[in-house]
Amino acid sequence: MNKVILMGRLTRDPEVRYSQGERSMAIARYTLAVDRRGRRSQDGDQGQTADFINIVAFDRAGEFAEKYFRQGMRVLVSGRIQTGSYVNKDGQKVYTTDVIVEDQEFADSKNQSGDNSGFGGSSYGGGNNRGSYQQGTRPAPSSAIGDGFMNIPDGVEDEGLPFN
Repeated sequence: MNKVILMGRLTRDPEVRYSQGERSMAIARYTLAVDRRGRRSQDGDQGQTADFINIVAFDRAGEFAEKYFRQGMRVLVSGRIQTGSYVNKDGQKVYTTDVIVEDQEFADSKNQSGDNSGFGGSSYGGGNNRGSYQQGTRPAPSSAIGDGFMNIPDGVEDEGLPFN
Protein backbone atom coordinates (compact mmCIF):
# COMPACT_ATOMS: atom_id res chain seq x y z
CA MET A 1 0.00 0.00 0.00
CA ASN A 2 1.32 3.44 -0.94
CA LYS A 3 -0.43 6.08 1.20
CA VAL A 4 0.94 9.21 2.85
CA ILE A 5 -0.72 11.87 5.02
CA LEU A 6 1.12 15.13 5.70
CA MET A 7 0.36 18.36 7.50
CA GLY A 8 2.61 21.33 6.98
CA ARG A 9 2.94 24.90 5.78
CA LEU A 10 3.41 26.00 2.20
CA THR A 11 6.89 27.38 1.64
CA ARG A 12 5.67 29.49 -1.31
CA ASP A 13 2.58 29.95 -3.48
CA PRO A 14 1.84 26.94 -5.71
CA GLU A 15 3.42 27.00 -9.17
CA VAL A 16 0.82 26.00 -11.77
CA ARG A 17 1.24 24.99 -15.39
CA TYR A 18 -1.31 23.66 -17.83
CA SER A 19 -0.77 20.57 -19.96
CA GLN A 20 -1.00 20.71 -23.74
CA GLY A 21 -3.37 18.64 -25.81
CA GLU A 22 -7.03 18.14 -26.46
CA ARG A 23 -7.99 18.77 -22.83
CA SER A 24 -5.81 21.18 -20.88
CA MET A 25 -5.14 20.08 -17.28
CA ALA A 26 -3.75 22.09 -14.36
CA ILE A 27 -0.58 20.74 -12.73
CA ALA A 28 0.18 22.50 -9.44
CA ARG A 29 3.48 22.01 -7.63
CA TYR A 30 4.17 23.22 -4.11
CA THR A 31 6.40 22.37 -1.19
CA LEU A 32 5.24 21.65 2.35
CA ALA A 33 7.47 22.25 5.36
CA VAL A 34 6.50 19.36 7.64
CA ASP A 35 7.74 19.54 11.24
CA ARG A 36 9.74 16.60 12.56
CA ARG A 37 9.24 15.17 15.99
CA GLY A 38 12.55 14.39 17.57
CA ARG A 39 14.93 14.76 20.42
CA ARG A 40 17.11 17.74 21.01
CA SER A 41 20.83 17.19 21.21
CA GLN A 42 22.64 17.84 24.49
CA ASP A 43 23.61 21.36 23.47
CA GLY A 44 19.93 22.17 22.78
CA ASP A 45 20.38 22.46 19.01
CA GLN A 46 17.76 20.56 17.08
CA GLY A 47 19.40 20.93 13.67
CA GLN A 48 16.88 20.52 10.88
CA THR A 49 13.41 20.41 12.44
CA ALA A 50 11.35 20.16 9.24
CA ASP A 51 11.31 18.15 6.05
CA PHE A 52 10.48 19.86 2.78
CA ILE A 53 8.17 17.63 0.77
CA ASN A 54 7.37 18.23 -2.90
CA ILE A 55 3.64 17.98 -3.67
CA VAL A 56 1.96 17.64 -7.09
CA ALA A 57 -1.77 18.18 -7.64
CA PHE A 58 -3.40 17.44 -10.99
CA ASP A 59 -6.52 18.72 -12.74
CA ARG A 60 -9.21 20.19 -10.43
CA ALA A 61 -7.07 19.64 -7.32
CA GLY A 62 -4.38 21.71 -9.07
CA GLU A 63 -6.86 24.46 -9.87
CA PHE A 64 -8.03 24.47 -6.24
CA ALA A 65 -4.43 24.82 -5.00
CA GLU A 66 -3.79 27.66 -7.46
CA LYS A 67 -6.92 29.53 -6.38
CA TYR A 68 -6.83 29.11 -2.60
CA PHE A 69 -3.38 28.04 -1.33
CA ARG A 70 -0.85 30.72 -0.37
CA GLN A 71 2.57 30.77 1.22
CA GLY A 72 2.48 30.14 4.98
CA MET A 73 -0.93 28.40 5.03
CA ARG A 74 -1.11 25.14 6.95
CA VAL A 75 -2.65 22.38 4.85
CA LEU A 76 -3.37 18.68 5.15
CA VAL A 77 -2.50 16.49 2.15
CA SER A 78 -3.11 12.80 1.54
CA GLY A 79 -1.86 10.96 -1.46
CA ARG A 80 0.80 8.56 -2.71
CA ILE A 81 4.56 8.74 -3.01
CA GLN A 82 5.94 8.63 -6.54
CA THR A 83 9.64 8.33 -7.33
CA GLY A 84 11.36 9.01 -10.60
CA SER A 85 14.58 10.10 -12.21
CA TYR A 86 15.92 12.12 -15.11
CA VAL A 87 19.29 13.10 -16.57
CA ASN A 88 20.09 16.79 -16.08
CA LYS A 89 21.92 19.04 -18.54
CA ASP A 90 25.27 18.04 -17.00
CA GLY A 91 24.58 14.38 -17.74
CA GLN A 92 24.01 13.46 -14.09
CA LYS A 93 21.11 11.27 -13.04
CA VAL A 94 18.78 13.10 -10.62
CA TYR A 95 16.32 11.17 -8.45
CA THR A 96 12.96 12.68 -7.50
CA THR A 97 10.35 11.95 -4.83
CA ASP A 98 6.94 13.62 -4.96
CA VAL A 99 3.61 13.18 -3.20
CA ILE A 100 0.76 12.96 -5.71
CA VAL A 101 -2.38 14.52 -4.19
CA GLU A 102 -5.51 12.47 -3.69
CA ASP A 103 -7.04 14.92 -1.20
CA GLN A 104 -5.97 18.30 0.18
CA GLU A 105 -7.61 20.64 2.65
CA PHE A 106 -7.04 23.60 4.91
CA ALA A 107 -5.68 22.61 8.34
CA ASP A 108 -6.49 25.94 10.03
CA SER A 109 -9.71 27.87 10.25
CA LYS A 110 -9.98 31.17 8.44
CA ASN A 111 -9.35 33.08 11.68
CA GLN A 112 -6.29 31.03 12.69
CA SER A 113 -4.54 31.27 9.34
CA GLY A 114 -5.34 34.90 8.58
CA ASP A 115 -6.56 33.69 5.18
CA ASN A 116 -9.08 35.86 3.35
CA SER A 117 -10.40 33.24 0.94
CA GLY A 118 -13.74 32.98 2.75
CA PHE A 119 -13.49 29.19 3.13
CA GLY A 120 -12.89 27.18 6.28
CA GLY A 121 -12.48 23.45 6.64
CA SER A 122 -12.83 23.05 2.90
CA SER A 123 -11.15 20.34 0.96
CA TYR A 124 -10.58 19.40 -2.59
CA GLY A 125 -8.96 16.34 -4.01
CA GLY A 126 -8.77 14.61 -7.36
CA GLY A 127 -12.48 13.90 -7.67
CA ASN A 128 -13.46 14.13 -4.10
CA ASN A 129 -15.00 17.37 -2.88
CA ARG A 130 -16.16 17.01 0.71
CA GLY A 131 -18.03 20.29 0.74
CA SER A 132 -16.39 23.59 -0.07
CA TYR A 133 -18.67 26.09 1.55
CA GLN A 134 -18.53 29.67 2.66
CA GLN A 135 -18.53 30.24 6.39
CA GLY A 136 -21.21 32.90 6.07
CA THR A 137 -23.83 30.29 5.08
CA ARG A 138 -23.93 28.63 8.52
CA PRO A 139 -26.26 29.69 11.33
CA ALA A 140 -24.67 31.63 14.16
CA PRO A 141 -23.14 29.43 16.90
CA SER A 142 -25.22 31.26 19.49
CA SER A 143 -28.23 29.23 18.33
CA ALA A 144 -26.80 26.01 19.86
CA ILE A 145 -29.02 24.15 22.29
CA GLY A 146 -28.06 21.97 25.27
CA ASP A 147 -27.95 18.63 23.41
CA GLY A 148 -25.04 19.70 21.18
CA PHE A 149 -27.16 20.29 18.09
CA MET A 150 -27.89 23.65 16.54
CA ASN A 151 -31.38 24.97 15.98
CA ILE A 152 -32.02 25.55 12.31
CA PRO A 153 -33.62 28.97 11.89
CA ASP A 154 -37.07 29.09 10.30
CA GLY A 155 -37.02 29.70 6.57
CA VAL A 156 -33.69 27.96 5.92
CA GLU A 157 -34.01 25.46 3.07
CA ASP A 158 -32.20 22.11 3.21
CA GLU A 159 -30.25 23.02 0.06
CA GLY A 160 -28.55 25.90 1.90
CA LEU A 161 -26.99 23.68 4.57
CA PRO A 162 -23.31 22.70 4.13
CA PHE A 163 -23.93 18.95 4.34
CA ASN A 164 -26.16 16.28 2.80
